[in-house]
Amino acid sequence: MTIRELSNSECADLIATGGVGRVAFCTQDGPQIYPVNYTVAEGVIVFRTSAYSRLGLALVKRPRVVFEVDQLEHERMRGWSVVAQATAEPMDDPDEVVGLRPQSRLTPWAEGTRNLLVRLRWQELSGRRVGEW
Repeated sequence: MTIRELSNSECADLIATGGVGRVAFCTQDGPQIYPVNYTVAEGVIVFRTSAYSRLGLALVKRPRVVFEVDQLEHERMRGWSVVAQATAEPMDDPDEVVGLRPQSRLTPWAEGTRNLLVRLRWQELSGRRVGEW
């Protein structure tokens, strides 16, 4: 089975497709991972959460996170995965937020109010492709 490391630009292109990814961070209780639907706007990952959720509260205390997105094709035994080392920060500039509102990928799948927009600025990207493409 072929495994190939992806370049920075390949990682950025794949992550930019949007969809569902996972935010991982450390807490006093140990590592936590949450799935989020996201979009990429102006080179940063953006997702919604509740300001008072476990995820929202944790990001205020520990803004260093890892974000992972992948695509798997089980029938063809191939896939890819991209990991972004990032810093989370709330988006509180009303002009920025208004510009993102029409993006359907930011509509939460989960019930409840998700009014905190979070921006992930990545410092490092890494990724791999497995299988024949």
